[in-house]
Amino acid sequence: MPVESILKNGAVYITFDEPPVNALSSRALNELKNHLAEAAQNDAARSIVLQSRGRTFCAGASFDELIRLENMAEAVEFFNGFGRVINQMRKAPKPVIVRIQGKTVGGGNGLAAAGDLVLATDQAAFKLSELSLGIGPYVISPAIRRRGGAALLHRMAWQPWRWFSAFDMQKAGMVDHVFESTGAMDDYIDEATGRFAGYDARALAEWKETLWADARSWDELLPEMASKSALLLLRRPVKEHLQRLKK
Repeated sequence: MPVESILKNGAVYITFDEPPVNALSSRALNELKNHLAEAAQNDAARSIVLQSRGRTFCAGASFDELIRLENMAEAVEFFNGFGRVINQMRKAPKPVIVRIQGKTVGGGNGLAAAGDLVLATDQAAFKLSELSLGIGPYVISPAIRRRGGAALLHRMAWQPWRWFSAFDMQKAGMVDHVFESTGAMDDYIDEATGRFAGYDARALAEWKETLWADARSWDELLPEMASKSALLLLRRPVKEHLQRLKK
């Protein structure tokens, strides 16, 4: 299964795994949204940890699936998958901790930006590659702008060839803490989830709602952004370019 959940230390740990580089398919995105929705309603948990297996945190969208998409309805539905995950993260009435152990590309940055506490190792690196593919980071842009600011979104989007370090992202506000190893990061997560487990559920939920009040329009905004991505993707030159990159 691409996604699985376990309850540990008063937190739901949600792990996605799409080898070899965690490029997410529509199936994985839908499962991720469902697991997040279930975790949000789990009264035994006070927090959620979003993580992945492998050396790469998330390589964005599945190239194979992008190439296969043939019509507007399918393409919009695919890009909406990222929007639904982001919206589910922001609506969860408890803090979502995002654990980043490696490279994060494209849509993976949207998952990071939707976290309430974003942790990364010093080996993590971040890139928005969409313009180099002939599309744009539309669906994830509101989350990145909100978390890291317009300046970071500009720098990343206009330099799709450039990797940004975990320290670059920490300076911009996209990452909260940078660790020397995954072990140190996991120790911190254990401490954080343990502390959250002792906090009042209503206090966490109401503070989360307050912090995210500026994003209430995203239920309508992110599907609009998905349509923009779909229109660009379905053009013949873009499809041919993706085919060449895959080969």
